[in-house]
Amino acid sequence: MSVYDTLKERGYIAQMSHEEEIRELLEKEKITFYIGFDPTADSLHVGHFIAMMVMAHMQRAGHHPICLFGGGTGMVGDPSGKDQMRKMLTPEFIEHNIGCFKKQMGRFIDFSDGRATMVNNADWLLKLNYVDMLREVGPHFSVNRMLTAECYKKRWEKGLTFFEFNYMIMQAYDFYTLNQKYGCIMQLGGDDQWSNMIAGVELVRRKLGKPAYCMTNRLLTTSTGEKMGKTVGGALWLDKEKCSPYDFYQYWRNVADADVKNCLALLTFLPMDEVNRLGALQDAQINEAKKVLAYEVTKLIHGEEEAKKAQEAAEALFGGGGGNRENVPALVVTDGDLNKSFVDYLVEQKVFASKREARQMMGQGGLYVEDSPVTDVAAVLQPELFAKGELMLRKGKKKYYRMVKK
Repeated sequence: MSVYDTLKERGYIAQMSHEEEIRELLEKEKITFYIGFDPTADSLHVGHFIAMMVMAHMQRAGHHPICLFGGGTGMVGDPSGKDQMRKMLTPEFIEHNIGCFKKQMGRFIDFSDGRATMVNNADWLLKLNYVDMLREVGPHFSVNRMLTAECYKKRWEKGLTFFEFNYMIMQAYDFYTLNQKYGCIMQLGGDDQWSNMIAGVELVRRKLGKPAYCMTNRLLTTSTGEKMGKTVGGALWLDKEKCSPYDFYQYWRNVADADVKNCLALLTFLPMDEVNRLGALQDAQINEAKKVLAYEVTKLIHGEEEAKKAQEAAEALFGGGGGNRENVPALVVTDGDLNKSFVDYLVEQKVFASKREARQMMGQGGLYVEDSPVTDVAAVLQPELFAKGELMLRKGKKKYYRMVKK
């Protein structure tokens, strides 16, 4: 089975520029391909997950990946799917984020002995002379066609700046550069990048007269078409400082029954026979499949040790007490925190995004200390609560924390 068949069977592929040529290429040759990541935050998130899984499958099949970090494109910002202009990022912020991305990539991609390449498009984009670039690639772009691109559609109401309009050209220039420098002939990425990716394919073909291709992966969505990976705290981050391994595990443990098979196929390396078996489980048995999903995905992102700890914590809370409560996320309470209101303390600890949210949940009976609801918004952290050194806090139905007195 070629990697094309693998990607097709597991449900990754959304669109291809030249389907038959790509299928034949991936069956008969080993190619160099790239995926771009704009460093708009200091961590990758679950939206990047599928693209990295595609990259890993391709590398395992013998193809050579290039991880392109957008040190140059990040200075502009991709308007795709955005209804307003992105915040301009400083070079220092971008450089820091690239460093964070590099560490996380190593869990998926083998960079040893030249098996994969990391590049930063700042190395060429920031050195370009504007007039020279216009003369070199400008004649190959039709403004009429650019204006019909899906990536700009959300911006018409509020206005698309010329600043952002250049993004497509910059991304296409990346492919053009990588083709010349590394022999890269294919770009992969999320389906929301289709317009930008096609622009790169066409630039390489028109300017250099060489073969070039692109293939998009489907975005991570639920069975109802909603984007996955959104949490109360925002995106589902892959950095354990921004989303603990336990919280990450619990996210996948609690996905809808209808999404289990899809997530197992896209986000794990389990054989498809096993994916199909687990995905076919019904009613209470589907919970076993969810446990496998949560463990396998957490192991990929955070490593086996953290996955086991998260699994044990979940078993302690929800599996009849057979696991280890020590692995439940902890909130440290110091002497200085005593007699603070629960509202103030829990907002400081980022358990709640705002005091309003905290008061609302307490008023609805959604906050528990051990087995007792905390409904009084003026309630404080009384010293006698910590007579045993710690207590269990529950937010909503399934969010637990150990409050540990230090």
